[in-house]
Amino acid sequence: MSAREDILAAVRAATASAPEVAPVDRGYRRTQDLDPQAVLDLFVERVADYRAEVVTCRADEVAATVRAQLTDADGAVVLPPGLDLDLGGTATVVDRPEQRVSAADLDAAYAVVTAARVGIAETGTIVLDHAADQGRRAITLVPDRHVCVVRADQVVESVPEAVATLDPTRPQTWISGPSATSDIELDRVEGVHGPRTLVVVLVR
Repeated sequence: MSAREDILAAVRAATASAPEVAPVDRGYRRTQDLDPQAVLDLFVERVADYRAEVVTCRADEVAATVRAQLTDADGAVVLPPGLDLDLGGTATVVDRPEQRVSAADLDAAYAVVTAARVGIAETGTIVLDHAADQGRRAITLVPDRHVCVVRADQVVESVPEAVATLDPTRPQTWISGPSATSDIELDRVEGVHGPRTLVVVLVR
């Protein structure tokens, strides 16, 4: 008998007399209680709670609003290949599948601009499923500034509603504010594992 079989046999013996696990209640609330305006107001409030910046604009103001978040850019701005956004004179580089932006160039980039798949009002979370307008995960984790465009019709009230819109076979990144952690003294440190600054452009 191999070591693996020994371990599995010990686990089976230890759990053989364990009681049956009670069924988990899956009766989550899956419908929206708030009116659409209240959902958006809650989303803005909760995103800001995470120290993210929230900017709202109309659909015809998206490009100008995003450009305004990049005026002090001191490096390139990385774009996913499917994001249809004209950033004018801003220096941009598109991360195409046939020509990936290198790790060194990502590290030197000033910011990344992406779309999102869904926003969650109750938790202030945005979810990326890395479709063409969001790009691969690396481009959203390495640059220090992430500008994320979320349409009002993409914002739902609760997590169960958001999960229902997601394809479980796709990769997902759930973002609640800038990357942050705390040391043993509970002093918050931002930017440790991802962008230090998150700007959510909400298109109403």
